Amino acid sequence: MVTTFEPGAAALGGLLIGLSAVLLMWLNGRIAGISGIMAGCMPTGGDRGWRLAFMAGLIGAPLIGLMFGIARVEPLMPANWGMLIAAGLLVGFGTRMAGGCTSGHGVCGIARLSPRSIVATVTFMVAAFVVVFIARHVGG
Repeated sequence: MVTTFEPGAAALGGLLIGLSAVLLMWLNGRIAGISGIMAGCMPTGGDRGWRLAFMAGLIGAPLIGLMFGIARVEPLMPANWGMLIAAGLLVGFGTRMAGGCTSGHGVCGIARLSPRSIVATVTFMVAAFVVVFIARHVGG
């Protein structure tokens, strides 16, 4: 599936992500890193109320969009379940190793000029470029 780039939709999406990150920091003093928010939703995590509300918003917002006629986009998923599971495990391992995910480091950390987040985000991006290159040009 090939989609066309829509700069207005991309700008609006980026604006909403930035706004949500700023509001979460301003109102709760928390960083909008999804891996940390999700980890805090687990039964052993503390301070679960706002975390569950945040996750409900991530799930509920697209559902509300569907009610207003915003088209649902089907993700392209690999047919190989083994590759999908391996990729998920590698992403989870990398997130733990980096002390956060792309949302925490890339959106919030860079905005705070955190050197650790800048290095982590550059590492995420380089790894993504390498994986896409291998998947498209080496692996077929």
